Amino acid sequence: MYAPQDDTSLLVGALSDEPLSPGARVLDIGTGTGALALAAARRGTRVTAVDVSWRAVCSARVNARLAGLSVRIVRGNLFTPVAGQSFDLILANPPYVPAPHAHRPPRGPARAWDAGHDGRLVLDRICHGAPGRLRPGGVLLMVHSALSGAEPTLKRLRASGLKAAVTERRWVDFGPVLRERENWLRERGLLSAHEEKEELVVIRAERPV
Repeated sequence: MYAPQDDTSLLVGALSDEPLSPGARVLDIGTGTGALALAAARRGTRVTAVDVSWRAVCSARVNARLAGLSVRIVRGNLFTPVAGQSFDLILANPPYVPAPHAHRPPRGPARAWDAGHDGRLVLDRICHGAPGRLRPGGVLLMVHSALSGAEPTLKRLRASGLKAAVTERRWVDFGPVLRERENWLRERGLLSAHEEKEELVVIRAERPV
């Protein structure tokens, strides 16, 4: 299960800047420990949180209970548990790290970060599914590494009719996964010979009213 790190705090900051009406409907995709879902619930919103991992679902439920917050937390794959529903805000901190063994489906804890050879295995599915789950005026806030390509994300969301832009950037030290894959990433040209930090981006995409 993915413990909250720099990408989580970056997205929490973007969430705090987003105007939300009391009772607004929020969806947190890949909730993990529930950090984003709880931050949204503290704003007085109605939050549904989804994760494919039973361990994550149980952890998020415990954390919500300890915080005294009401959050609907369900197990499922991305948008499957909320078919036919729409939301004012969708939050996503998906797996986005390029994986050298992309021919093997990620297993165990690696499901929280491994995302195929180009890092877009889950990103592209969110870009495809999120527009249909947004209400008019609804917003998608998604964080991922620049290693996975901010431009492809923007192009896919814009092609779906959303107004999309990078609204936050942050350079962070390599985490343990990137350190382990550093040589492979440099060989592929995803990291230059002199890069010693990873760039994170927050994508904000809005459905026109």
